[in-house]
Amino acid sequence: MIQTYLMFEGRCEEAIEFYKQALGAEVQMLMRYKDSPEPPPGCDSPQNDEKVMHAEFRVGDTLLMASDGRCSGSPAFQGFSLSIPATDVGEAEQYFAALADGGQVIMPLAKTFWSPAFGMLTDRFGVPWMVNVLA
Repeated sequence: MIQTYLMFEGRCEEAIEFYKQALGAEVQMLMRYKDSPEPPPGCDSPQNDEKVMHAEFRVGDTLLMASDGRCSGSPAFQGFSLSIPATDVGEAEQYFAALADGGQVIMPLAKTFWSPAFGMLTDRFGVPWMVNVLA
């Protein structure tokens, strides 16, 4: 099994709250740096106490893991996209609009030869997404 682990570099909690609203994400676990018996070097300063050391949240059947990482403020998500399936065009439009809020549309949601609705975007945190109705 391969699991996705997203490093939000200081914006993890904000991102999780966004995904709760946009996708109905449910937090399974959240640990802050201050709760760690041994924070990683470079992350053990008082300014990072409330930052997220490790979190797990579920979107549908998928478990995603996330962290504030080194809290650099500059997340860099490159070379992949998270793909979220929708059961119909209405659900795809809902996901797409929610994820695009504050983000950037790469390919507008539209009919393709493989799907009644497919689109690509980058959300406000820089995470690339593909929304696809499975026909």
